[in-house]
Amino acid sequence: MKAGAAVINVGSIQAYQPSPGILDYATTKGAIVAFSKGLARDLIRRGIRVNVVAPGPVCTPPIAQPFEEKKIHNFGANSPMGRPAQPKEVAPAFVFLASDESRYINGEVLGVTGGELLA
Repeated sequence: MKAGAAVINVGSIQAYQPSPGILDYATTKGAIVAFSKGLARDLIRRGIRVNVVAPGPVCTPPIAQPFEEKKIHNFGANSPMGRPAQPKEVAPAFVFLASDESRYINGEVLGVTGGELLA
């Protein structure tokens, strides 16, 4: 990668607020956050930025597959906005972090959580 490049990894609110039923998923997202922060410190000397987008619940087809109908209907209902995000509501975070407007942002986690705090 050349100077000016941007790496954007995908985390999750699960890295900060793990749900008991999906600890394997939450653990991998926590690892991605830690890896990204370390990589950001390493690559910035080469002019490469590394950041993370950490969505809350997002309504995507793979999410619905392992759940029963009742859980699908309530998915995201506990978020401050009372619903899961749509993919088009998460996409702008990636566009921003890939753009030159974020050139001074490195090693950060951008939560797209509908108002739920990451910490």
